[in-house]
Amino acid sequence: MAKAKVRVLIVDDSAVVRQTLSDALSSDPDIEVIGTAADPFIAADRMREEVPDVITLDIEMPRMDGLTFLQMIMSQHPIPVVICSSLAEAGAQSTLKALEYGAVDIVAKPRLGSKKFIEESRELLCETVKAAATARLQPIRPHRVVEPKLTADAILSPATHAMAETTEKVVAIGASTGGTEALKTLLEVLPADAPGIVIVQHMPEVFTRAFANRLDGLCRISVKEAESNDTILRGRALIAPGNHHMLLKRSGARYYVEIKDGPLVCRHRPSVDVLFRSAARYAGQNAVGVILTGMGDDGARGMLEMKHAGAKTIAQNEATCVVFGMPNEAIKRDAVDQVLPLESVASAMLAYAR
Repeated sequence: MAKAKVRVLIVDDSAVVRQTLSDALSSDPDIEVIGTAADPFIAADRMREEVPDVITLDIEMPRMDGLTFLQMIMSQHPIPVVICSSLAEAGAQSTLKALEYGAVDIVAKPRLGSKKFIEESRELLCETVKAAATARLQPIRPHRVVEPKLTADAILSPATHAMAETTEKVVAIGASTGGTEALKTLLEVLPADAPGIVIVQHMPEVFTRAFANRLDGLCRISVKEAESNDTILRGRALIAPGNHHMLLKRSGARYYVEIKDGPLVCRHRPSVDVLFRSAARYAGQNAVGVILTGMGDDGARGMLEMKHAGAKTIAQNEATCVVFGMPNEAIKRDAVDQVLPLESVASAMLAYAR
């Protein structure tokens, strides 16, 4: 019996973008574009005729914006939604709000006339849509009351002695589809003196800075988009900037990050494998690796290297993943010490880091 194709509805007010997305998705034999719509009203009419498996959705549209339409979809007939957004600082917050409202993932709207988009992004777009079709739609989580951050002195003081002994722990985290909300759940329960954290979340450029700022306002630890030479400190998480790889490096007792250009690795930039392999090399048994929800196998090989180097490793379990691809690939390679539900990852991570 032939495998059923993933049926996709494209919703965008630009005719050129609709055609570009349709051409890109139709190039995959496992995807069928069942229709396009210039706004949510046309999309709703189309959905009465045939319900898609996945919707790609623009945020800014006439008559009704994408966020309002997304809330309607999730409240009335939940369907996996992939936000297709332009790389603009102004729209980044609205796009992140869409992930809170239940969208599965973000892809960058094609840069029209850009050969690089065709070469690098078509496969990622198709893989994202196919992953969305298998995603578990997560319930909207209530916001936690944010406690005030401690002062920098309170956070840095306990780290100084440990750094002198060069035994300071570093936590490396990788995530993809569903990872933005998983990371929020994980980071917002951490204490202000949590070990230093480095994160790769598959996300287009521009959005990583807005995502880091959003988490910084929700967490007791500080969160920032990483820059080259940023020191890894207790009480701080560094998120790899979109479209750049991030490596963990060490100079004496000091851990820091290096931000680099380079080719796609496991179809991604930033790549979890790049981060994890650098953690294995420069932190070894002082590292803790965590792999969260996401499509594909990025991070699996790097996590195995971390385990062989003496690091402790954790994977999110299938029941709490939006997409179980990345954790499952690491588990299949025997790269994981513990498989845990998302709500148990923080405590295990902190226990290993002690």
